[in-house]
Formats: sequence, C-alpha cells, structure tokens
Amino acid sequence: MPDLLAGCASAGVTGVGLWREPVAEYGLARTAKLVRDHGLAVTSLCRGGFFQQPDALDDNRRAIEEAAALGTPVLCLVSGGLPDGSRDLDGARSRVADLLGELAPYAGEHGVQLALEPLHPMYCSDRCVVSTLAQALDMAAPFPSAQVGVMVDTYHLWWDPDVWDGMARAGAEGRISLFQVADWVTPLPEGVLTGRGMLGDGRIELRRFREAVDATGYTGPIEVEIFNDELWAMPGPDALALALSRYAQHVA
Repeated sequence: MPDLLAGCASAGVTGVGLWREPVAEYGLARTAKLVRDHGLAVTSLCRGGFFQQPDALDDNRRAIEEAAALGTPVLCLVSGGLPDGSRDLDGARSRVADLLGELAPYAGEHGVQLALEPLHPMYCSDRCVVSTLAQALDMAAPFPSAQVGVMVDTYHLWWDPDVWDGMARAGAEGRISLFQVADWVTPLPEGVLTGRGMLGDGRIELRRFREAVDATGYTGPIEVEIFNDELWAMPGPDALALALSRYAQHVA
C-alpha cells in the first residue's frame, strides 16, 4: 500500500482504486490517512457483492462502511455467481435484486453509491450473474441513482452489440458510477481471470468507448484495471509508466 500510493503520487496520478484485501492488510484507518497524506482520492473500493454467499448481507454492510471511511463515493459490486450445486440462474439474479433492496438505503446513509458491475458472460456461473449493461440498469432502476449505479468496463462489455444504447441510457439516468478500461487479448490463460490485456494490445475500440462515455456527460474517474501476471511481475513504477503511456495513446 505505501509503495502504491507513493508511486501514484510521484507519477502525478491523483486518484486510485483500492481493493478491500490490501486495505485490510495495511489497516483501514492507516490507509485512509496515507491516502490523505499523499493528496490522493480513492476513486472506488472493490469489491462488494458475491451475493450467493451466506454472509453476503453483513459483509456488504462492512464494505459500505469501509468505503465511507476511505472517503470514496463508489463501492464496486460484483454480484456473484450461482450457489454451490445450484442451476437456478433466475433465482440467483432475484437474490441480487433482493439484497440490493436491503443494502441501497444503507449505502445512501453512508454517502456511498453501489456500482453494479456487469461481467463478461464467461463469469456467469461463479462470479457474476449480471452479464449486460441492460441487466445492470434494470436492477438499478428501482433505486435512486445516488444509491445504485452501474460500472462500464471495456473488458466485460466490448462484445455486447447493445452496449452503446446501454451507455446512452445509463447517462440519461445518471447512473454511470465508474469507467474502467482494459483490453481483450486471446488466447485467454488457464483460469481466464488474469487474461486482461494492456491497453492497445487487444481488440477493443477503447477510444470509441471513451467517446461514448464522454457523450453521456460523465466526468468522473477512469480507472485502468488490468489483471495480468506479466504486468504484475514488473516493478511497480515500470508497470505504472506503461499503463500511463498506453492510456495516453489509446484512451485519452
């Protein structure tokens, strides 16, 4: 955590998305102080969700409290997959909607927006039963936009022919919580989770996404979120410099 925050500050990066596990390891209060000391903003906290777990309600309440303590307005929600042994996809999606109903007012009380993130359909069974932006928007619709929004992640949505209409709808409803960028490269590695490509190395029209998000009136943060073993093996400053260079070339 100290290396991350110092590196971002020295590179002129003004905001950083954090994950709950490293925050817990370093300490919630210590992390919040260190972020302030470096003059940074926490653009999001990842992640809540995984609603198939028995303790999901309590865990997500804790995640909301952690987001508020870090001063971030956005808690990323990855809805979770099917419970062990289940084939009831409709039931899993209904549970997401039910728990959103429980959590949205609590998030609102803490000044945190729940950002429902649709993931690529290959993750539907184990990580996320919400696969399209339209599905996420339909689930968010019953709640005030200040309480529940949606995330636009190029890696997860580039394949969807309806994504452009979905982004326009999300903008009109004021529900774009966060915009994340990564590229799609193949072949995917075993396990697929760490298969995200560096910006410009894959098949996604990254600047088209950026322009479509801009057209909605969104002016919030843009996060580069890349899970990639080769990138993670690089020294932190080198990885950050590469990400910033590719962002300027392919997104900005």
